[in-house]
Amino acid sequence: MTFEVPEHIRPLRDQVYEFITELVEPAEDELHAGDAASRAKLAELQAEAKRRGLWALGHPKDIGGGGLPFLDYVYINEVQGRSEYGQLALGTWTLQDSIMLNLHASPRWREKYLAPMVSGEISPSFAMTEPGIAGSDPTGLQTSAVLDGDEWVINGRKWFTTGAGIAAYTTVMCRTEPDAPAHSAFSMIIVPTDNPGYRLVRDTPVLGMESGHYEVEYDNVRVPAENLLGERGNGFVIAQERLGPGRIFHAMRWLGQAQRAFDLMCNRLTSRVAFGEPLADKQLMQQHVFESYTEIQASRLLTLKAAEAIDRGDQARVEIAAIKVHGARMLHNVIDRAVQVYGAEGITDDTPLSRMYREARFARLYDGPDEVHISTVGRRVLKEYRAGGNWEFGLR
Repeated sequence: MTFEVPEHIRPLRDQVYEFITELVEPAEDELHAGDAASRAKLAELQAEAKRRGLWALGHPKDIGGGGLPFLDYVYINEVQGRSEYGQLALGTWTLQDSIMLNLHASPRWREKYLAPMVSGEISPSFAMTEPGIAGSDPTGLQTSAVLDGDEWVINGRKWFTTGAGIAAYTTVMCRTEPDAPAHSAFSMIIVPTDNPGYRLVRDTPVLGMESGHYEVEYDNVRVPAENLLGERGNGFVIAQERLGPGRIFHAMRWLGQAQRAFDLMCNRLTSRVAFGEPLADKQLMQQHVFESYTEIQASRLLTLKAAEAIDRGDQARVEIAAIKVHGARMLHNVIDRAVQVYGAEGITDDTPLSRMYREARFARLYDGPDEVHISTVGRRVLKEYRAGGNWEFGLR
């Protein structure tokens, strides 16, 4: 294990870094607008990514992607994550959904959606959580699907369905087996977003921003039986397959966000003068640098360790849960210090930090709140000791 970027991946990583810092970051204000001009700008960036051979690098080759090994993709995602638009511009925003579709969808839906999704022609969305239901305990989900002849009839309401406003379809987690044990009661069903009864209720505002996390009503939505993803009652298994790698993808991108905030903070410290001397000469400012540096490096090592475990076929549940919590905290802390260094300017939209700060707060909630992951790590580690063993850090 090393912090060094492997030589075989460094040239590609440098190209992605250049693309993100020179093209994507300067376009963020335009992309935030969410209007026709911003969509045109995103399409322009996507076309340039394809021209440079940087498109869909993390997708498997057999479905039209770049086929990067998981551990190599860590180093790419680390710099791609500097901007919230990095995934969209480089065609990796759909990675979790394309893998899920490739593994579990019927031939019809693989043919209809997979190639267009990897090429960026269409977008997917995923619906799991529901208003009024504890997201940390998805066994309480109420959206139902009943098989009526050769059609599923879906009723319920979902929210935080990211990207539903532009998606071609939503994969919906529904209760299909009401008499089965909780973890075998749910299935995944593909619902095209132009289906009758599929209604966008609102773009849920989050911390003062239009978030793209939609609330969606399913009112007697009818879809063919073949829209089932995988087997009946297998929804939790598929969800975990999707969420596990997703958590480490988040941790990778958080490293990029944190390093960007670190750059902003250090550049501010070396250029700003207060009380007759550079801010960089103030000991408390130097402490901000020290604490941010150590937290980023610790998160980076934890992320690389988790990715290495996944790369060799390990489920890495402890490692993923640990970096999900530690990485989210690190991200918040580093951005918070950068805001403090900028002072009043840091809480305005004159810098990227205000938006980055708000986005960072989401990190402790999505794909499982901190408390669930903390409990997972504690329970699994203590299980080793109850069995008479210990936790061998260097071997896990």
